[in-house]
Amino acid sequence: MSKQVWKPGNMLYPLPAVMVSCGREGETPNIITVAWAGNVCTNPAMLSISVRKERFSHSIIKDTGEFVVNLVGRDLVKAADWCGVKSGRDFDKFKEMKLTPQESQKVKCPGILESPVNIECKVHQILELGSHDMIIGEVMCVTVDEKFMDDKGRFDLGAADLIAYSHGEYFELGKKLGKFGYSVSKKPTKNKVKKKTK
Repeated sequence: MSKQVWKPGNMLYPLPAVMVSCGREGETPNIITVAWAGNVCTNPAMLSISVRKERFSHSIIKDTGEFVVNLVGRDLVKAADWCGVKSGRDFDKFKEMKLTPQESQKVKCPGILESPVNIECKVHQILELGSHDMIIGEVMCVTVDEKFMDDKGRFDLGAADLIAYSHGEYFELGKKLGKFGYSVSKKPTKNKVKKKTK
């Protein structure tokens, strides 16, 4: 096996592609597509998004101190890409992509109704790192689409056809390979069938 040595770069892939909605009161809400997002803390629940300072949404989030992370399924991938390459300075992204602003529970900016999961956040901290600022948000509320609830009352996120972003391309998630802890779980023992003696 041989490997090439490259200069430092962002090669941590794949990543979730999410649509982040934000907005100032009295103004048209905006959407920015972010691939650099992740969980950072369980208690309190926190996540991070990384946004360039020059992006239109950066100042909105910094000024209002809130945003909503909207997960992206296969049916939203075109809208996610469009919202990532167009600026809210020039377009009403909700209108252009025929998306529905969803009233949030704990923040003033809307979520995206068509998204399977909306994660409402308040800004906890902004870290200035260089090309991007990492915005850490505390999760205030999560709303989920009821159509993804299974017959046992559990949320089946796998049915939402979520997408991943890898080095400039979008991908569907593949088949499930296991679940957390499966590598160390004890395999169930098979019941031995006793032969009947005549």
